[in-house]
Amino acid sequence: GEAGASIIRVSKEARKRFLGPLHPSFNLVKIIRICLSKTVPENGHEVAAGRLGISLTRVSDGENVILSDFNSKEELIQACVCSTFIPVYCGLIPPTLRGVRYVDGGISDNLPRYELKNTITVSPFSGESDICPRDSSTNMHELRVTNTSIQFNLRNLYRLSKALFPPEPQVLRDMCKQGYRDALHFLKKNGLLHRPSPAHPLLAIEAPPEEKKEEETEAEDQVEDNTALAVVEEHIFEHLPPRLNQALLEACAERRSFLTGITNMLPIRVATAMMVPYMLPLESAVSFTVR
Repeated sequence: GEAGASIIRVSKEARKRFLGPLHPSFNLVKIIRICLSKTVPENGHEVAAGRLGISLTRVSDGENVILSDFNSKEELIQACVCSTFIPVYCGLIPPTLRGVRYVDGGISDNLPRYELKNTITVSPFSGESDICPRDSSTNMHELRVTNTSIQFNLRNLYRLSKALFPPEPQVLRDMCKQGYRDALHFLKKNGLLHRPSPAHPLLAIEAPPEEKKEEETEAEDQVEDNTALAVVEEHIFEHLPPRLNQALLEACAERRSFLTGITNMLPIRVATAMMVPYMLPLESAVSFTVR
């Protein structure tokens, strides 16, 4: 819940600026580092060692690197920062880890696979990934981008635009809910949503009348259980977990203040937009110097 709420809070912060996340004063790398510092426990690097693989792209040769061992909490956070750094969008100078510069691992391999076991692939765009949106479009065209299959349709273009320039909090909440449903659909498709019922015998053997009545009763109970499971399943698909839902609702809530009301007035917004050509170069210079 906290992860989803953090994303919404960051998007609200970006939407306050004229150019959104591309505004010079919006430092996405700094925000990510602060959020991770608050949420990652002190022994996070020990827990993640050998279990978490972070995909990076080495700037010097463009090769994909998977890191799974970390010497400290700070190194784990720095690896996450490197893995989320998109050149130009996040800044001009790539971050360093152990003296080497890295950027987003998706640039070299967006869906790295584990060689020894099956890998569950996840993508925010409709395509051939195991967990992804399911569009009803009949468009058969697809793009292959760094080991990822993406359908070429308007819905994916819409998702890309919202990924780069965050929409209103309510839209983000709906997208989070859709991702939750996509994951549940994968579990249901693979029979993992509920525990399977005991296997029935392949060959039916004639049983005494008493046993037949018991079997009929068991069959009726099984039908009732299946009906109950269907109701529960429908509830699971339609409603987010309470903790996640509450966190998203709190993050979406707008905190009104006197200053916010003034800045949202049309004359103030027009004046702010007219000042952008003059203020943007100055803010860019200050931001570049600070970074």
